[in-house]
Amino acid sequence: MKTLDTDIAVVLEPHTKAEAAVIWLHGLGADGHDFVPLVPELGLADLSIRYLFPHAPVRPVTINNGMEMRAWYDIPSVRDLRNQDEAGIRDSERILRNFIQTQLDLGIPAEKIVLAGFSQGGAIVLHAGLRYPERLAGILALSTYLPLNEKLESEALTDRHDTPILMCHGQQDATLPMQLGEWSRDLLMDKGYAVDWREYEMQHQVCAEEIEHIAEWLRQRLER
Repeated sequence: MKTLDTDIAVVLEPHTKAEAAVIWLHGLGADGHDFVPLVPELGLADLSIRYLFPHAPVRPVTINNGMEMRAWYDIPSVRDLRNQDEAGIRDSERILRNFIQTQLDLGIPAEKIVLAGFSQGGAIVLHAGLRYPERLAGILALSTYLPLNEKLESEALTDRHDTPILMCHGQQDATLPMQLGEWSRDLLMDKGYAVDWREYEMQHQVCAEEIEHIAEWLRQRLER
């Protein structure tokens, strides 16, 4: 694959014309390079997929003593999810929508675009993907939770309940406890969303078994 590294993202172009796209958001404090090494492990080189790994903006993060780092939104508290950075979350939703629009402009239809994200990035793809007006190929949410859940019902589109969602979480995750993921899963399923839930004996990370499941799920979404 050809790698293009810019100020806003790392882009991996397939050797043939791209027919699908995966937009993958990193976690707090990382950048777009974080998940690039995972692509060869997916074993999907036979599919013409363009991978985009955007860089989050640099902003102060309250739980890290106000230190500036790449973050999709501020985190005032890890214990009180009622206190969320709604402005930051919606700003990152706008950023993600711009990346989606770029792919649409390049000829990739919405039903061939997967939104993927880890931790904070996973929260943004859940938030944005469930509110996106067109049917996407799927939402891949790793070690994460659903932000601004109390506004989902009034803002999400009921005809997007068929968007496939894969949620993966580590049973020993001390950064974002699996209970947060389970709670988000249950909330989504109660509202009629199709959630494929997977859990693994790991912490706040990605493991080999999970990568196999991700690859299988992506192939099912994008091979058609």
